[in-house]
Amino acid sequence: MSPPPPPLGRARRRAAQAFDEALDDAELGTARAALAQGRWQNARSLLVHTGDDWDRRGHRITVLAREPYTAAWAREWLLAEPESADASVLLALAQVRRVLHGKGKPARAREACEKAAALAPADPTPWLGILMLECAVGTDHDAVRVFEQVRVRHPDHHHAHHLMVARLAGRRTDMGPDPLHEVYDFANWAAEQAPADSPLAILPVIAHAERYRALAAAGHEPADPVASGHWTGRRARQVMKAAFDWWLEWELEGHPRRLVDLNFLAHAKYCEGRGAEAAALFHRIGRHATAAPWSYPDRDPHTAFAAARAGALGTA
Repeated sequence: MSPPPPPLGRARRRAAQAFDEALDDAELGTARAALAQGRWQNARSLLVHTGDDWDRRGHRITVLAREPYTAAWAREWLLAEPESADASVLLALAQVRRVLHGKGKPARAREACEKAAALAPADPTPWLGILMLECAVGTDHDAVRVFEQVRVRHPDHHHAHHLMVARLAGRRTDMGPDPLHEVYDFANWAAEQAPADSPLAILPVIAHAERYRALAAAGHEPADPVASGHWTGRRARQVMKAAFDWWLEWELEGHPRRLVDLNFLAHAKYCEGRGAEAAALFHRIGRHATAAPWSYPDRDPHTAFAAARAGALGTA
C-alpha cells in the first residue's frame, strides 16, 4: 500500500518556517519534493550522480531520510530494485531517524544499516547511520568503534566528526568547565591530521560550542551564551582566530555542509564580540541558517539567529 500524501494546513505552514536542512543544495530540495509525492526516481537519479562524494552523499541521504514519508517510498523503491544499495541505505537511515524521534527499535534500524553496508562495502553512509544510533543510545565504546568504521572508508567524514564531538562534549559535565577536556583534544587531533583544505579545521570551534551546550544544560554556564564568557578566554580566542583565518584562506564553496560550519563560526564570533568578522560570515550564510548552535542551550534558534545577525550587521 502506498503511503498517504503529506498533510495540509497548519503542519505544512510550520514546516515552511523550519530551517531547511538541505541548505543550498537545490538538487536535493527538488528530489525531496518529488519523494514527498512518491516519485522516488528523482532520489535515485540524485544519488547515482552523487557517486562516491561521501560527504555529499551522507548529507543528501540524511536529509532525505528525515522526512516522515521516506521509509514507505524507500520500500516501494526496493520492491522495484531489490538489490539497490541506494534504496537500502535510504531506508536504513529513515529507520534511524524514527528511533531518534522515539519511534522504532534501535536493533531493527541497526540491522537495516548493516544490510545496507553489506550491499556497498566502501560506502561510509550506512555506518554513519549506525553512528547516529550509538551516539544517541549506545555506549562510548560502541560509538568509537563505529566512528572508526566510518573513518576507514572516509577519514575526513564531516558529519561523523561532528557527531563524535557532540557525544564527547557531554562527558564529565559534573566537573564543570575544564580547558583540558577530551573533546578539545579530539577536535584538535582531527583538525591537525586532516588535509590543509579540509573543513575539519573548524572542528575546534564546533567542540567549543558543543561543550558550552553540555555545560549550560548541566547548570555550569549561563543560558545566554554571550553572557557566559565561554568564547572570550585566551584559549577560545586562539581557536576562533585560527578557524576564521582558515576560512578566509580556503572558504570551500563546494562542500555540502560548509554552511553548518559557517553558522557555528558566526555564532562563535558573535559571542566573542567580534562583530565585523561575524557580519562577514552572516553575509555568506544568507538565508541558510541552521538550528545548531543558535538553539544552544535551550533557546529558540530563529529568534537567536535573527538577533545575532541584526546585532552584527547593525540593523537591530
